[in-house]
Amino acid sequence: MSDVHTYSSDVAFTPAVKAIQTRKGSREAYASVEARGGWRVEIDENLASFLAETTSFYLATASADGQPYIQHRGGPKGFVKILDNNTIAFADYSGNRQYISQGNLSENPKAHIFVMDYAHRRRVKIWGEARVVEDDPALTKSLMPHGYKARPEQVILFKIAAWETNCPQHIPQKFDAADVAQALAVRDARIAELESELAALQGRPAAATS
Repeated sequence: MSDVHTYSSDVAFTPAVKAIQTRKGSREAYASVEARGGWRVEIDENLASFLAETTSFYLATASADGQPYIQHRGGPKGFVKILDNNTIAFADYSGNRQYISQGNLSENPKAHIFVMDYAHRRRVKIWGEARVVEDDPALTKSLMPHGYKARPEQVILFKIAAWETNCPQHIPQKFDAADVAQALAVRDARIAELESELAALQGRPAAATS
């Protein structure tokens, strides 16, 4: 990373942030986190498994003059790949061709990834630097999910500076439609099985199922 921090959490806890934490009474608690080494900087098993299950996240970038921008990125489970202990990558699919994120990264590599798991009420925040790779067909192919109907245009490599998880407070619990459909299918199959067993015990034909 281009910036040198005393603690990994300094990527977010700037002097201005720490001043407000002091004024509002939370600085002592966060200082204890710093004393233990700060936020995590390498991908561990927990983060790896979390990213392996995600189908959606938000990528934040900013222009050279600081104008922020957030863009959604999605794909099938596993579309976010881990390249090493500090680097994640994903194929960047062709979209509306505004190229705001790419333009921002060309002049300001600092970026942020925010991943939300509504079903389990979990969120992960990842700070780092990102760059776009346009001229590596082999890398692009290796990152493209098998059978996914999208056209990869390039690759985004994200070098992690720090990451942390948040408490579940105020996160609404939501479920993906595909997961709900699968759960209902399992339930319906079990109901049909039990109805068949009951009919057999009663000595009558089981009810027809569609």
